[in-house]
Amino acid sequence: MISSELITAADQLRLAAKRGQPCPPVRDIIERASAQDGNLIEMAYAVQKHNTEQAIESGRRLVGRKIGLTSSQVQRQLGVDQPDFGMLFADMARQDGEDIAYGDVLQPKVEAEIALVLDRDLSHAEHTVVDIIRATAFVLPAIEIVGSRIANWDIRLADTIADNASSGLFVLGTRPVSLSGLDLINCGMSMERRGEPVSVGAGAACLGNPLNAAVWLANVMASFDAPLKAGDIILTGALGPMVPAHQGDVFTAHIEGLGSVTAAFGTDQAQGTH
Repeated sequence: MISSELITAADQLRLAAKRGQPCPPVRDIIERASAQDGNLIEMAYAVQKHNTEQAIESGRRLVGRKIGLTSSQVQRQLGVDQPDFGMLFADMARQDGEDIAYGDVLQPKVEAEIALVLDRDLSHAEHTVVDIIRATAFVLPAIEIVGSRIANWDIRLADTIADNASSGLFVLGTRPVSLSGLDLINCGMSMERRGEPVSVGAGAACLGNPLNAAVWLANVMASFDAPLKAGDIILTGALGPMVPAHQGDVFTAHIEGLGSVTAAFGTDQAQGTH
């Protein structure tokens, strides 16, 4: 049973998204609750879970997970030694090149990623890279549009976990590629804003290999009694630095062996945010 303090934190984040107005950090609320009820990370995920349940009850459809904090630099900034995860809902997906209303995501930033799409469940307590390879139907290039309901991105670990790992929207490429023959460690990534390079990286930036990130996620989701299922999308983590997004920006990410994907921000303001 979630405590009233944690419900307060969850409500604060949910109302910030609904109103399109960032809120103060929720970490102090979560820290107070963890002092009484247990582990800080567990309490932060309890907040995330509460809002996930609220979203599903309202009719939103869960379609996958995202992995965050896969960069060692970002982990050092937040004082952690592991990634985190958030939920992906169908209404968070945007089409390749589709005009995205600016304001659909609060304080948006973009990052290029590799997406895995599963065709088998991953329900073991512990998984191997082989399990991930066998369960992956195909791979797609992706742009994740991260956002924060916390004002000015003033986040620490408890804030981002509670805030659905700072999820916003995501754009997937449309040409599925088999894992066979792909070098996910050394594949280069370059992202451009209207032709100007703004981020570069490679698969190795994502926990050494995006498949390592997927193993971590599969194990954690099994431990939460919410295993990954056939059909799930996994955003495995950033391949290079995040880039702030502004009205009118058009970002195209090129990933070696996977092709490209584009996220285009229009000038219209959204009525609701994620």
